[in-house]
Amino acid sequence: MLRVLAVDDERPALEELLYLLRADPRVRTAEGATDATEALRRIGRALEAGPDGEESVDVVFLDIHMAGLTGLDVARLLAGFARPPQIVFVTAHEGFAVQAFDLKAVDYVLKPVRRERLAEAVRRVGELVAAQRESAGAVRRGGAPAVVPGPGGDQIAVELGGVTRFVPVDDISYVEAQGDYARLHTADGSHLVRIPLSTLEERWASRGFVRIHRSHLVALARIDELRLDAGATTVRVGSAELAVSRRHARQLRDLLMLPRARTSQGRGA
Repeated sequence: MLRVLAVDDERPALEELLYLLRADPRVRTAEGATDATEALRRIGRALEAGPDGEESVDVVFLDIHMAGLTGLDVARLLAGFARPPQIVFVTAHEGFAVQAFDLKAVDYVLKPVRRERLAEAVRRVGELVAAQRESAGAVRRGGAPAVVPGPGGDQIAVELGGVTRFVPVDDISYVEAQGDYARLHTADGSHLVRIPLSTLEERWASRGFVRIHRSHLVALARIDELRLDAGATTVRVGSAELAVSRRHARQLRDLLMLPRARTSQGRGA
């Protein structure tokens, strides 16, 4: 279960967020802080106590606009620690999403906070924290990392709660970066693995996966639509709509002009 610190300098917003978090059965404790200084003090004590300490913090739900240090400032400071808590930004402003994910935030939740949207953020961070604990346990036991390539490179092993499943690479539609982890999206759901997106990009290039953004790797054969709107490029992969960065847009358009059989020829290799 998650140990949460929520930070917002508007007390009514903080109390509402804490109420919703405490109602989630996946949250063990949820404490609040009304400014960045108090939050950093609590996080510092948590890091000194270690991951098993009574004051430990797994994730910080962090507002961006606050008096003094902003939420982005706090996230930059935490990035300097060896094992910082995960970050979920909770804000009324859409314009900071790119900066937030550059700082390896797990999620970006807009105010007013909806219970269902917050529950999704809790689910994501819960899977990430559980995977970290599994990996740490494997290291302490002297075992191999929990995430390894599957037989012949055609499958990838995902482990959670001591159960290992093998997900066929051909079932993966796109991959989402989450810090040093990656979330594999399939038609049946998503799976978190402890492999950086850059590693998967290199490993799966011959299988028809291409980078479209710093945060996403997509199977070309799974792209249903390419959209151009007011200079912005997006692709639709099933029900997901993903942004394409300007850096990758031209290459992606060129690849999609090739016959689909050519773009996916590496899948059977």
